[in-house]
Amino acid sequence: MFTVLDRISWPGHPDKPNEDICGVSGDWAWVIDTSIFPGTKPVMHEKSDAAWLARFANERLSDLAPQAQDGVALLRHVMEEARTAYRAVAPAERHEDFVAWPLGAMTLVRRNGSVLDAWTFGDTTAYLRQPDGSVQVLGDAPGLREAEASKAAELMRQAGSRPTAILDEPVFLAWLGERRERQRKSGVPAALLSLDPDAVGRLRHETAPCEEGTAILLASDGFSALVDLYRAMDAKALMEAALATGLESLAKLAREIETERDPEGRLFPRFKSSDDTTALLLRA
Repeated sequence: MFTVLDRISWPGHPDKPNEDICGVSGDWAWVIDTSIFPGTKPVMHEKSDAAWLARFANERLSDLAPQAQDGVALLRHVMEEARTAYRAVAPAERHEDFVAWPLGAMTLVRRNGSVLDAWTFGDTTAYLRQPDGSVQVLGDAPGLREAEASKAAELMRQAGSRPTAILDEPVFLAWLGERRERQRKSGVPAALLSLDPDAVGRLRHETAPCEEGTAILLASDGFSALVDLYRAMDAKALMEAALATGLESLAKLAREIETERDPEGRLFPRFKSSDDTTALLLRA
């Protein structure tokens, strides 16, 4: 059983829907960070099918997790339900057009006795602080962050732009279009939370000790940026700060870096000035 110590979920921009979400149910907890190709017309939500997928998955995980025994089977079931719900509303030409589907990075964890199982899609992160003070990081976020920051730096340099405007620049839109076509021609949907249940075969699975008193922080990339992009602190310091002062002060620090220290994206290249920022702090 997890005890919730703190949680936070802020949209990256006040005029856009928050496409992150987090939840906990018994021995299970998760963080989800969804997205969709810019310009894709929504069919499930007033503004964003990504926000719809995040909420749908969160609701179904909350209902189903207490009876689940395996993360892969649980996620497959949720993704099958999401596909059915989407196809009931979306026009037929969108049913198999996976580049128009909402997608999500996510980390799902389950405490099983003294062991934590973690299943990860994409760039969400689980930080574990053991009772002896040691900290472990689970997930692929650091490597994925480096690649994204490198591409953001390249495109902003070519466009002479900044994070607040890069998404509308012709060089970005051309790169995005090429990426979309490459994905479509590959015929293989991304290994992410989506409407493709077979993607669960590509989940990253890790285990870690989880004795009583272990603290777990689940974070979307808008929160973990403090560690793996802004280098404001390491993972151990992040956990110590979260436990000492809570998550809001850390989210405020991320916003300060983004809006005051580096609004031009020169120190920390990125595709958004501020991303949706979500974290869930738990104790086993």
